[in-house]
Amino acid sequence: MSSLLVTENKFVSIVYTIRDSSGSIVEYSDLPVSYVHGVSSSPLFPQVEIALEGLGKGEQVDVFLTASEAFGDHDPDLIYFDELENTPEELHFVGAEGDAENDQGEVLHFIVTDINDGKITVDANHPLAGQDVTFTVRVADIRYATAEDIGEQAQQFFH
Repeated sequence: MSSLLVTENKFVSIVYTIRDSSGSIVEYSDLPVSYVHGVSSSPLFPQVEIALEGLGKGEQVDVFLTASEAFGDHDPDLIYFDELENTPEELHFVGAEGDAENDQGEVLHFIVTDINDGKITVDANHPLAGQDVTFTVRVADIRYATAEDIGEQAQQFFH
């Protein structure tokens, strides 16, 4: 019996660490994240998925991504200012998170970054926007994907 490898239509579970350019850990997941490899609706960055191709259970890979390849460049147009009195009380502390709709009808996730002199600043950039990062990804498990796995992944991506 041969070991399965990460190839198209395999249900792959991974654990990962994300490090910033200084090597500091900025995100870590030891709870497996699963996806169907090679399906167009994969939730992974394409470079990460490509790097996993051909690996077996327990193997790992480091993938360097520039800011534009990862979470995008920091966009100053995604920083918003308002009067504190115009915002819900649950957002009245730095680090609070919420969702808001922009003028184009897109829902943006934001973080409160500053409160000063009765004004609030929120940033809708991803917290890692503008940063180069390195993903260390380990294959936790591999199995053959079912039609249900593939359908669920497509449904999650498109909804």
